[in-house]
Amino acid sequence: MIRPKTPLLGWPFNDVLNELHQIVFEGVPGETDPFELTLLEREYIAYVLACYYDCGRCRDFHGRAIERLRKKEKVPDWNWKDDLISATLFLHLDGRKLSAIEWERWVSAWRGYARRIDTRHQGLACYLAYAIGIARHDTYLMDLAFESISRAHPENDRLRGVVRDIDSVVIFMKAATSKNRSDPKIVDHLKSRGVPDV
Repeated sequence: MIRPKTPLLGWPFNDVLNELHQIVFEGVPGETDPFELTLLEREYIAYVLACYYDCGRCRDFHGRAIERLRKKEKVPDWNWKDDLISATLFLHLDGRKLSAIEWERWVSAWRGYARRIDTRHQGLACYLAYAIGIARHDTYLMDLAFESISRAHPENDRLRGVVRDIDSVVIFMKAATSKNRSDPKIVDHLKSRGVPDV
């Protein structure tokens, strides 16, 4: 019998990460609040975070999930992958490092691009921007995105739920992308020292 390799951080940690994935993307009846964002919207956010953190495993996983959901929901066809990668390019720019005139121009360009995304999936662009803002603690980007989210969701309970859903995806993805990006290198380091079972 072939024994599965023990994950670098151990089975209990992997179990917790898997449970967190379930809570963020599927929910746990009786334990988690109902989602305000659809599963497809949460997967789009996860995909952009995977692009932002350059985690190939996460990008592949969430890209496949998006394809399955798009097929299942029969949503209109659009080149979502290219548009989300382009959104990631926009969102990589840290407004705190720009002059006032550069930031003003960036905001104008972003709003134009956000309208393009919103014609395909209403509200998605500001969700993506808010997620990246949270991920790098960019208060400029968070303020800009929250203004749009707040206008789109005048009911306080809905607004709270949307922000909660975005934040939970960010928290999960930061942990998952860090683990998935760094594990192979850490395993290589340990193997170079002859550490068994990695």
